[in-house]
Parts: sequence; structure tokens; C-alpha cells
Amino acid sequence: MIDSGSVIAALAALAQEHRLAAFRLLVEAGPDGMPAGQIADQLDIAASSLSFHLSQLERSNLVVRRRAGRSLIYSAHFDAMNALVGYLTDNCCGGAACAPAPAPADAPATSPNPERNAA
Repeated sequence: MIDSGSVIAALAALAQEHRLAAFRLLVEAGPDGMPAGQIADQLDIAASSLSFHLSQLERSNLVVRRRAGRSLIYSAHFDAMNALVGYLTDNCCGGAACAPAPAPADAPATSPNPERNAA
């Protein structure tokens, strides 16, 4: 179970462009994680700046760090991520089945004629 203080800290940590990008990259990398240098390269962020952002994510419990030789390996803390998502969706639609989300306004219109959509 996650408390509201932890939820606020996690959402605050993710409410910054570089931290959100780093977290998404680590989620994509899976449990093996990535070395800090590789994260910096892929996100085109200076190492000193990335270190600050990863520290913020680590303090919010969304990222864990381990040492492998001389490298620091960061990975998403999937239990914390799942707890956060669970907290946010726990009372979704008051327990009723949720309606599908409406299509985004910029989504291309599709024709009921499948031949026209194939073009």
C-alpha cells in the first residue's frame, strides 16, 4: 500500500520533462536497468544534470540504483510504479466498468469503408 505523501512525491518527481523521460527510458529498459552514462547519452542530458534528476527519482522511490564495478546502474522500481498506478486507479469509475476513452481530437477520421482506410 502506498500513502498519499509518497504519491505526491512520486508525481512531483515525474512532473519534470527530463525526469519523466529518464523514468520512461528505465521502464522500457526493464529490470536490468541502464548505466547512468547510457541514460545521459540516450536523453542527450549532461551527466551532472542527469545525476540530479536521477537522485530526485531515487528519493521518490521510483528508481533504484546499484553499483556494477565502476558503473552505477539505475532501474525503475516497478513495485513502486505499480503501487502508484494502483493508487491512482483504485476507485476508477466507482467500481463500474469504465467507458473507453474518447479518440483524441487530432486523431485521423476513419471511414466505415475498410478499402478507404487501407490507402
